[in-house]
Amino acid sequence: MIIDRSRYIDQLIRSKGNGLIKIVTGLRRSGKSFLLKKLFRQHLLDEGVSEDHILIIDLESRKSKEFKNPDYLLDWVEGKMSDDKTYYIIIDEVQEVEDFVEVLSSLAVTEGADVYVTGSNSRFLSSDVVTEFRGRGDEIHVWPLSFSEFMSVYEGTKEDGWAEYRIYGGLPQLLTQTGDDKKADFLRRLYRTVYLRDIYERNSIELKAEFEELSKTVASSIGAPVNALNIANTFKSVSHVQSITNKTVSTYLEYMQDSFLIEKSERYDIKGRKYIGSLSKYYYQDIGLRNAILSFRQNEPTHIMENIIYNEMRMRGWLVDVGNIYHRVRNEEGKQQRITLEVDFVCNKGSERMYIQSAWRMPDMEKMEQEKRSLRLVDDSFRKLLVVGEHTKPWSDENGIQTMSIYDFLLNPASTERQQ
Repeated sequence: MIIDRSRYIDQLIRSKGNGLIKIVTGLRRSGKSFLLKKLFRQHLLDEGVSEDHILIIDLESRKSKEFKNPDYLLDWVEGKMSDDKTYYIIIDEVQEVEDFVEVLSSLAVTEGADVYVTGSNSRFLSSDVVTEFRGRGDEIHVWPLSFSEFMSVYEGTKEDGWAEYRIYGGLPQLLTQTGDDKKADFLRRLYRTVYLRDIYERNSIELKAEFEELSKTVASSIGAPVNALNIANTFKSVSHVQSITNKTVSTYLEYMQDSFLIEKSERYDIKGRKYIGSLSKYYYQDIGLRNAILSFRQNEPTHIMENIIYNEMRMRGWLVDVGNIYHRVRNEEGKQQRITLEVDFVCNKGSERMYIQSAWRMPDMEKMEQEKRSLRLVDDSFRKLLVVGEHTKPWSDENGIQTMSIYDFLLNPASTERQQ
């Protein structure tokens, strides 16, 4: 089964020959290896690159054991480069090479070499991996399948596909599992045997029960503003784990971000044009893993849809914050008081900005006005979008606020492009 991942192929194409090491990062099992070894390799062949100019070193294979020796690897590459044409060097799981930072630094200055690597666990899984190469790295982040990618191979209606995607997410290997029980077991097992193990080994975590409880707390809190202190306070009511400090919670949250399990979205004061440092929101890069952490017991469509919209905007290259806007109203006594309203997402890309509100259901005009209220208070000319979890034709009201269904938003790549 071949899934079109043209978003990442396009990034790789635009990075060809730029003199930097192309570092493909992302959540484990998100499709990084397949992207390079299959899809990008096929692109190079289609462009006329001969097979002997595409050098693939797969360090997950036992047959590639010798390549873990840095000198052997560099000598082998040098021996293969027999002319002045470009050689595309693809190294999968490069962290398996001893002194891999030095190896990649050497390849980066090798004439005629265009280097592409993937890596997992240890230092390489960290989101700051590019800094390892002192400005010589070009990071391309791969996400699990978007809903559009998922639907390109899903055999069923988009409504059925949406229901399944909300529960099981978009890890590509999930498509090989048949039946709800198999999919749920696959995700639970993957979380414990791959993701948790990587985090424990990489960071030498001893308080494993506490870490797992934290993971469940964060999974339960998508869509809600939290910080390390109020998360730490929840541990006081959990009898089977010991209390941990907010500093430890903060450290554990960083470990989860480094492993690409979650992303942090800062709160932004829209009117004051500044960040608010106290509370943030955390979203899972794969909603299926989030649900597996909670044993599929908290299937709140409102928060899950919000998480998926966040992921979609990040996949499309936007920076995404959580917006706050302050408003003064008169209370029953006639006195003015300041209230805070939330704009789910403030999205920025270059000079572009969008405001997005997510609403699972819109049963009546009162609910619609409630959802649009914060968007109307944003006093600028940037695009404002209300995404609803039910079928509706895209339309705009007199304030320029556009309403769109989740299907049009996720399946139409132009849904977030600048309006003419």
